[in-house]
Amino acid sequence: MSESQAALEKLRAELAVLGVPDAYEIGDEVTLSVWIGLVVSFREGLYRWREGAVKCRHLGTDPVGCAIRVARRYAELRAHEPPWWEDLAKVLRGEGVKEHP
Repeated sequence: MSESQAALEKLRAELAVLGVPDAYEIGDEVTLSVWIGLVVSFREGLYRWREGAVKCRHLGTDPVGCAIRVARRYAELRAHEPPWWEDLAKVLRGEGVKEHP
């Protein structure tokens, strides 16, 4: 297991503890999708997450602290879904979409 994979596994475990169970690795072994448009990657010893144009960094030695910050933003997004969410969900998943990623 690479350093990036191990770091993302730690982060995913911490996110699950904080109520973000749906985060998943997208297949490149360095990126975790938390919610539509909110992704976290690990490289060069840092967790880096972005949401649209907003980019943040967090020390790779602190997956708990990073998970807290990402989970907080996840909760904000879920509480106040962007107005484009429903339209995008229909396009990506079809008209029958009922739950968010």
